[in-house]
Amino acid sequence: MTRVVTLCADDYGTSRGVDAAIDELARRGRLSALSCLTNAPAWPTDGPRWAVPQAGVAVGLHFNLTEGRPLSDSLRARLPSLPTLPSCIVAAHLGRLPLAAIADELAAQWAAFVAATGRAPDFVDGHQHVHHLPGVRGIVLDWAQRQRPVPALRSTGRVLGPGALVKRLAIEWTGGCSLARAIARASPPIARNSALLGVYDFVDPNYRRLMRGWLARLPLAGGLIFCHPGQRSADGAGDAIAAAREREYAYLGSDDFAADLEAADVTLARGFGASI
Repeated sequence: MTRVVTLCADDYGTSRGVDAAIDELARRGRLSALSCLTNAPAWPTDGPRWAVPQAGVAVGLHFNLTEGRPLSDSLRARLPSLPTLPSCIVAAHLGRLPLAAIADELAAQWAAFVAATGRAPDFVDGHQHVHHLPGVRGIVLDWAQRQRPVPALRSTGRVLGPGALVKRLAIEWTGGCSLARAIARASPPIARNSALLGVYDFVDPNYRRLMRGWLARLPLAGGLIFCHPGQRSADGAGDAIAAAREREYAYLGSDDFAADLEAADVTLARGFGASI
């Protein structure tokens, strides 16, 4: 049976090189979705490219609490620069995040998306999966359920390999499983992916081998593979995963990727491809 996968490129807005790579892959039908960092440097310039929807490509908000500066005055007053992911995780689990200010930040990042594109995001997820952290997930769920139409959410409660077991378990245990249960109880219903794939260390040089492994593990119900393609550009200096972005971009744009999809009997979803 042919399986369907949503392939979502994260971090749109990071730099001109990242955005150009994602734009190209989307135009060529190599992506189902892209997720946008609206507090990132390149977003104000590149975000308006998506003011006109492209058939078969969902565009979502990559809610960010761990890189750069906040957009909202209230969160900037508490955190002039956003914390590292480990610090954010610890603060969330100790109940020390400024949740009212984080709610304002979600509204501000959402508003920046709308300002650039003229429309609401098709879905919401989290940069480094922060949308599932204690406290944060309640804010995200409440916001999503008040929107019309209700955006889809990236579920992080079932993270499949192969490999990266510790990292996959960390995603599930820091809030992914709790988020999945909350989404399942939501009313009105929220569309979401049934499984999440794409986790690795950004060091492995053989991205094709990794993708083949994820395609092999894709459930019959489908799932979402997140990726981080990009090209180098002057405004991307200091990007810790720049080399990995280039490897992903080269593979996803290649004939090898098309061949691997065909060999695995997998097709790319048009849009988010969410299931309930």
